[in-house]
Amino acid sequence: MFKKSILVVFTVFITAFGPDAIAQDYQTAVGLRAGVSNGLSVKHFLSDRAALEGILHTRWQGLVITGLYEVHQDINDLPGLRWFYGGGAHIGTWNGNRGHHNWKYNRNGHTVFGLDGIIGLDYKFLEAPINLGLDYKPAFNISNDVGFWGDEVALSIRFTF
Repeated sequence: MFKKSILVVFTVFITAFGPDAIAQDYQTAVGLRAGVSNGLSVKHFLSDRAALEGILHTRWQGLVITGLYEVHQDINDLPGLRWFYGGGAHIGTWNGNRGHHNWKYNRNGHTVFGLDGIIGLDYKFLEAPINLGLDYKPAFNISNDVGFWGDEVALSIRFTF
């Protein structure tokens, strides 16, 4: 339900402002990321197509830092709307109950480290310094809680400059 809501909000923004309200690039954007985990997002373009994104987010009463390298591609006939893909890594701590029934496991914090992938859409408004991003960011934890985490869908709303 939440994933569908994010997609609906993203589609409404794009449809409401139409193709005349988009098509301006940006170099850096800072804002909020809302989804399965919530936090802050900073995206900086190294070139027209290559960007670095840093995400500081909370999950399970912990804090995770993610760094990503992203490649952006234009979408024909939709100026200002781009799709992107990339990868990177995360490190952080998880302290809360993650659905495990083991009391010791729930009390102890865990440092997590892993690899991340990302694919999504990036949209910049022409008349406002606002960028929207909708992405899917699966991750694979290498240390503690080893395994695939495929539930990370998020909407980012960022101020551009």
